[in-house]
Amino acid sequence: MKPPPSPSHAAASRWGGFSFVEMLASVAIIGIIAFLAIPSISKMREDSEKNLAISRAEALNMAQSTMVQVKGRTQADLDWRNAATNDAKYVLLQPYLSYAESTLAAYLPSGYTVTFNAAINDMKKANLFGPDSARIYY
Repeated sequence: MKPPPSPSHAAASRWGGFSFVEMLASVAIIGIIAFLAIPSISKMREDSEKNLAISRAEALNMAQSTMVQVKGRTQADLDWRNAATNDAKYVLLQPYLSYAESTLAAYLPSGYTVTFNAAINDMKKANLFGPDSARIYY
């Protein structure tokens, strides 16, 4: 003769799973956690894109300095003045960047822009602007 099932086994087989209320409560808790976490995650993404834009702008500044050192002030200034647009100036800096995309727009995170100064001799930083067109001082 087979022994009767233990009480814990009988209770487990009788209930067999989670109730609707338990499932609803767990889904609600997960929803609340997601509601609280999503703004924080999007803020972290914005901050990381801004930090990337600042580091890329600093790399452009270092490339300007390297270009002046390699070509000399006179030749670097002449080449810089002959480059009429920011994209043309970026092409001049590409050999001096350790990581260079094919265009300036591809080099910077989406929405960020850089404008270079007219002269390279004064060694002023490039101007960085965010997606809202506000200048970022770095």
